[in-house]
Amino acid sequence: MEQEVSLEKAILVGCQTQSLDDSRFEYSMEELASLTETAKGEVLMTVSQKRERIHPALYIGKGKVEELKALVDEVEADLVIFNDELSPSQKRNLASELNARIIDRTQLILDIFAQRARSKEGKLQVELAQLQYLLPRLAGQGTALSRLGAGIGTRGPGETKLESDRRHIRRRIDDIKSQLSVIVQHRDRYRERRKKNKTFQIAIVGYTNAGKSTLFNRLSEADSYEENQLFATLDPMTRKLVLPSGYQTLITDTVGFIQDLPTALIAAFRSTLEEVKEADLLLHVVDMANADYFQHEKTVNKLLADLEVKDIPQITVYNKRDIKHPDFVPTTNTPLIFISAYDKEDRNELKRRIEKVIIEMMEQYQVSIPSTEGKLLAQLKNETIVRELVFDEEKEIYQCRGFSLPDHQISGQIEKYKSRME
Repeated sequence: MEQEVSLEKAILVGCQTQSLDDSRFEYSMEELASLTETAKGEVLMTVSQKRERIHPALYIGKGKVEELKALVDEVEADLVIFNDELSPSQKRNLASELNARIIDRTQLILDIFAQRARSKEGKLQVELAQLQYLLPRLAGQGTALSRLGAGIGTRGPGETKLESDRRHIRRRIDDIKSQLSVIVQHRDRYRERRKKNKTFQIAIVGYTNAGKSTLFNRLSEADSYEENQLFATLDPMTRKLVLPSGYQTLITDTVGFIQDLPTALIAAFRSTLEEVKEADLLLHVVDMANADYFQHEKTVNKLLADLEVKDIPQITVYNKRDIKHPDFVPTTNTPLIFISAYDKEDRNELKRRIEKVIIEMMEQYQVSIPSTEGKLLAQLKNETIVRELVFDEEKEIYQCRGFSLPDHQISGQIEKYKSRME
């Protein structure tokens, strides 16, 4: 019961311009409500207005602002959340009219990211995005700037205070950027090592809350954070995934995509999504229970195209088939599968499907290996897909048939024994 008390009371405000049809607008407002709940806010009501274009000074019309002002006082709202990113001047003007804290969609997403970041890199990425968002909005906030903490605000308000705050933020931005570049170099080295060992890499991508972490955890037996909330995962996590044949791959869980992702965040999380670029296969998880699944799929494919990874082979994994939406129709031209991430047989079927796609990228081999080569035999089981292994007692050799990646280091050893056969 105590937790109920701690929820902040919010009014949501959206402006529907001509470019947005009713269903798209309604959906984006519903998504804003989900984001608010994820950020521990309670939505009291939603206010929307249809306009040709967004009001340059106030986002919504003057009359609507008066109406909003009365509502804020009446329901004693703590904050008003706007469905688009507000310009610094819009924010200033609204703050002078409304008796509540004002945040926009970008700030809301940043706030959730700040709650969710677990790793040092994730936390730095979020802080960087927050500071880059804050910098152009500093002017005119007056004495409220002491909220920034870190010992600023000891001098009086006014221009000198503002300048020192700006300087402080720029210094911190530079500091974070240099820390991040060290982390990125470290991750690059780690990735290079994986590449050298030529482990097959799979990345799970998809719209936020499509069930990626649930699937990741059950495929890899990991403990990634799993919650029916938007942006439950922020930090990429990589685990081993063993396929039915015994072939070992690596699988990575990634941050969820969302439409209208703030620009500051796309830049900040690009390095998090770098994992996707290195993948040999993408599992694109789509929530088939969501009415807006088609739009989600489009958003993810567009972001993948922006990341220049659209050429990586992809399996579309339509998830939550037990509660699928009545109007659902698959819309992809990639290989696809319907599953429920909680169903073991569905997951096994997905593993078989992954194996089938990998085999298509491989070359077939057939070799005879002496029984003394135990290490090589173990390697073949882990690093290639073995389809047949027969021991010839007379000759004391194993007849081995399977598939291997053409550029894998094991290919050299396979070639060596192939030539002996010939």
